[in-house]
Amino acid sequence: MTKEVDVLPIRIDNELPAKQRLEMENIFVMSNLRADTQDIRPLKIIILNLMPTKLETETQLLRLLSNSPLQLDIDFLQVASHESKNVSKSHMDKFYYTLDEIKENRYDGMIITGAPVEQLEYEEVDYWDELCTIMEWSKTNVYSTWHICWGAQAALYYHYGIPKYKTEKKVFGVFPHYSLDETHPLMRGLDDLFYVPHSRHTEIRMSDIAQVKDLQIISYSEYSGVHIISDMACRKFFITGHSEYDRDTLAKEYFRDVEKGIDIEMPFNYFPNNDIKRVPQMNWKGAANILFNNWLNYFVYQKTPYDLNTL
Repeated sequence: MTKEVDVLPIRIDNELPAKQRLEMENIFVMSNLRADTQDIRPLKIIILNLMPTKLETETQLLRLLSNSPLQLDIDFLQVASHESKNVSKSHMDKFYYTLDEIKENRYDGMIITGAPVEQLEYEEVDYWDELCTIMEWSKTNVYSTWHICWGAQAALYYHYGIPKYKTEKKVFGVFPHYSLDETHPLMRGLDDLFYVPHSRHTEIRMSDIAQVKDLQIISYSEYSGVHIISDMACRKFFITGHSEYDRDTLAKEYFRDVEKGIDIEMPFNYFPNNDIKRVPQMNWKGAANILFNNWLNYFVYQKTPYDLNTL
């Protein structure tokens, strides 16, 4: 079950709000005629969007996925056991599937986003059981899965029993990272030092990951800790940061919390000269595009079987 519409080298519903935003940014547009006459099979990608800012997250992820010559068919997935408060029900009904509606489908790739619930125990999250069902389903119906922030922590806990730990203060800002395996295909093209935004109250510890033979830490930050973890088959990636964030995403979070009276430090290495009136410089865009393109190219496009039924 796929909503086949044309936009970009990715196919999404013509009425999805992200379409207009991306077209204004001159993102490459591919017509249905052009797409249908290409002698290729589009990659099928499903995005489980757990973020409360659904529309912003849709645009952020589609922007990165579209910056590739690969043709992608995109589906959006929601958890049926949780009602989104920051987006209309009509939007969710129109553009999002539930697991029951797509459970017979096969996908080349999947993205599971973060969610602002990391201070809760996993079992306290109202849709935890359903998320576990989705992650179990992904083992047989998805070739490669990209987990982001809390989605990464939840998946590491579900698949490997790795716990998360509360940090003394919020890990909040844009932090420098470096590769722990420069030969890894996911790291190809990255600078020796690259930047990634983070926004979380919990962390995954290197010592716990080291106990699992099936896991490898690929990148790290002296400030924000473990960044990218992969299973040895490179079919599951766990990313603790938010490379997909827009220029102003951390600013919106900061000003929102300040208005609520929350005692929070300004984002690290974000506002020029720590002046909150100045526009932040976006120094993570290049690395974000490389990481998403490398995932799509090396671990989805080149490795997924042509016939997804053979998964």
